[in-house]
Amino acid sequence: MTNAQCLQLDLMSAAAVPVKPRFNVIVLAAQRPGTVDPLAVVHKASHKCLIPIAGKPLIAHVLETISRHPAVDDIRVSIECQAFADIETVIDQLDVGIGQIACAASKDNLADSVIAAMMEIQDGPVIITTADNALLTIGAIDAMVTMLEGDADVALALAPKAAVLQAHPDGQRRFYKFSDDQYSNCNLYGLSGRDALAAAEIFRGGGQFAKKVGRIIESFGLLNLLLLRSGWVSLPGAMARISKRIGLTIKPVILAEGRNAIDVDNERSYGIVAGLLD
Repeated sequence: MTNAQCLQLDLMSAAAVPVKPRFNVIVLAAQRPGTVDPLAVVHKASHKCLIPIAGKPLIAHVLETISRHPAVDDIRVSIECQAFADIETVIDQLDVGIGQIACAASKDNLADSVIAAMMEIQDGPVIITTADNALLTIGAIDAMVTMLEGDADVALALAPKAAVLQAHPDGQRRFYKFSDDQYSNCNLYGLSGRDALAAAEIFRGGGQFAKKVGRIIESFGLLNLLLLRSGWVSLPGAMARISKRIGLTIKPVILAEGRNAIDVDNERSYGIVAGLLD
């Protein structure tokens, strides 16, 4: 066999190996327009993401975990322009490579903030989380990457109630009841690319989606809403119904590590997260 034939075979073999997509991450760190988070006021910070916890700003824990994952490329912190300098100071002090992290100007609501950040990065799968998600684990990112490498357009991470209570008995008080189990949201989402951005529309209006019944009915349909609130449908069944409604394949990512569902919302959860970080 000639060298040229060997080279051709090598190229054909390389082409046969699927190239795994790289993942970008958006970290939502902005505050609602015209408000300062009460926890930030207590800790004398301009934003909740900048309050100190376990020896560093809250957002630093999130950025360090994300930055260490080998599948992650660019990271965008969505926050108001006036806070860019503070976030850049945090980035400069991280213990990881910092070239991949930059700020993106937030908008008046979560949906537009996600869209604006996605327009600044290369199209492809993106993972979205929040700046108060300090207990985020590498395993959670692994699970999200695996799901988005499949056929999911949208993925959302949930932890079973038992796993959350095992991590801390008072770490989370809100659980969504389904016929198969109860779950807590982990503030970790995934989109397969810009074609899946329609799913971000359900968060328009400042993230108060769960409190605005009219928007739930509009997005999910009245029958689906009744089934969700009754707990008569399983989690996979609910995702299948919602997928059909909005025309995107939505799949749950079930995380065995319950700590992923415990974020910093108030002084109570601040103390719990600080203890778990220590």
